[in-house]
Amino acid sequence: METNNETFSYVYSPKQQEEIENIRKKYLPEDEAEDKMEQLRRLDRNAVKPGTAASLIIGIIGALTLGAGMCCTMVWGGQLFIPGIGIGLAGIVLLLAAYPVYAKITRKRRHKIAPEILRLTDELRK
Repeated sequence: METNNETFSYVYSPKQQEEIENIRKKYLPEDEAEDKMEQLRRLDRNAVKPGTAASLIIGIIGALTLGAGMCCTMVWGGQLFIPGIGIGLAGIVLLLAAYPVYAKITRKRRHKIAPEILRLTDELRK
């Protein structure tokens, strides 16, 4: 008579299980993979991103323009002193416009997604 000495062993790895679950979520339909709280967080993040990007671009252009104006007045001097002041002032105006652009775009985006946010928060409260 032959005996089978093979035994079953199981090793539990929470790290591995978490990785398996994360990979699985990528392939599930979106409504199953994303719970309501995560959807709420994603909508809130997406309301701010376009305004942040636009204000960063305007701010960087403004800072570079201000720097170019300062360079014209301080380094090159002479003929470029007066145009340098104008270029520097344009840079300051762009820098000052960065935050209002951010606020306006973010306000519009929040107004646009407000019904969905309110619906999700009402569902989560109950």
